[in-house]
Amino acid sequence: MNFEEKLNRGFELLQDKDIDHALDIARDLQKEDDKAPEAFYLEALIMQQLNQYDLSMKNISTALDLDADNAAYYNLRGNVYMQTEELEKAEVDFKKAIELSDSSSAHRNIVMLMLMTDRGPEAIPYLIGRIKKDPRDAENWILMGDMIKRGGQADKARTYYEQALNIDPENDYARRQLEE
Repeated sequence: MNFEEKLNRGFELLQDKDIDHALDIARDLQKEDDKAPEAFYLEALIMQQLNQYDLSMKNISTALDLDADNAAYYNLRGNVYMQTEELEKAEVDFKKAIELSDSSSAHRNIVMLMLMTDRGPEAIPYLIGRIKKDPRDAENWILMGDMIKRGGQADKARTYYEQALNIDPENDYARRQLEE
């Protein structure tokens, strides 16, 4: 297998929760090419899954040192900052990810950050703007449903989960919300 095939295999193993083998691949790739940011990104994702935030931060920082223009790397580092409650740093990284590629996951993370920092009133119009800009993004509909449900309007939230399922019929989370 070439580098790219090994990397893809590592991501597949991570998705399948085969953490040990995914980690083996990440470290083999780092040995093969210590200038390849993707190998460090893979290990950072693995370490985040294991709640090893210091190791995740070390690896994602290495990836960013090698490729400072990758939105996914900033988004992941923002997530690590969020997990370690360094919320101001998280917001800076999410905004950088948005600046680089208008990352939809970084926009969702901004909404989560707003909710975590008592800026809930800002979160709803922000998310409505995201839904208007990208109405085919099921995750925005789900997040809006979750916010409305937490606000005590379960019936109204159902319409958002239904819309998410119309966009992504395989979305198990939205389906589970409708079954409750």
